[in-house]
Amino acid sequence: MFEAFTLDFIDLPEARLRVRHGGEGPPVLLLHGHPRTHTTWHKVAPLLAERHTIVCPDLRGFGQSSKPADTPDHEGSSKRAKARDCIALMAQLGYERFALVGHDRGAYTAFRCAMDHPDAVARLAVLDAVPIVEALERCDARFAEAWWHWFFFAQPGKPERAILADPDAWYGNTPEKMGARNYADTLAAIHDAATVHGMIEDYRAGLGIDRRHDEEDRRAGRSLQCPTLCLWSLKDDMEELYGDVLAVWRPWAPDLRGHGIMSGHHMAEDAPEELAAALLAFLDEGG
Repeated sequence: MFEAFTLDFIDLPEARLRVRHGGEGPPVLLLHGHPRTHTTWHKVAPLLAERHTIVCPDLRGFGQSSKPADTPDHEGSSKRAKARDCIALMAQLGYERFALVGHDRGAYTAFRCAMDHPDAVARLAVLDAVPIVEALERCDARFAEAWWHWFFFAQPGKPERAILADPDAWYGNTPEKMGARNYADTLAAIHDAATVHGMIEDYRAGLGIDRRHDEEDRRAGRSLQCPTLCLWSLKDDMEELYGDVLAVWRPWAPDLRGHGIMSGHHMAEDAPEELAAALLAFLDEGG
């Protein structure tokens, strides 16, 4: 897994991140979702690394990266805080400007990074996500039934107790579907109490401080300044919930393109070749 990639633990001003990096060419930062670690990219990263330098961290709070201190506003788990990690990580590796790809919860950090640091993000790809404020404002019975975990995870204490009672049953992964080493890495994460808490704090931040940051941007008329790609899993529920997914993104992303991928939710594991092809076509636009 990740042959010819380097695995490091990198100290940043606010966090210590476990990072896998390799390849040659223009830099691309890949951000995973819940409850995965950077190893979710193990099939996609080598395909991208044929033409790009690829950097895959565990987000703060996830995997083997450090866990932020708890505060009432969950700021340490906010996407803005995680975006600062992205900028610091890439700068430490020698990259002041880079492309950014995020899936699921990682897409929210990627979006916030591009909004807060437009000079650093050359291109943005968001996978299986719409801005948090857009999701919450469209919340109806369908959303509550399908994405009930957003609201359960926001409750104090109870989600961690429920997950840690039987993490394997809660998440239902298999090594056959995920790949043995990716599965083992995720399994270690979901059995670690500090990591489970860190992952749940990401959701608590989402319903509060992250939503406020989106609202502030919208009131100020801010939008993404870079070309943006939106991809979504056709076997997931994005189209059922939002209909025209690109229409949700257009007010935020003036330079937008995208389409569905025939995949389940974890597209980097389910459809790595199709995903890598779509990302490379986008990353290599205009040379």
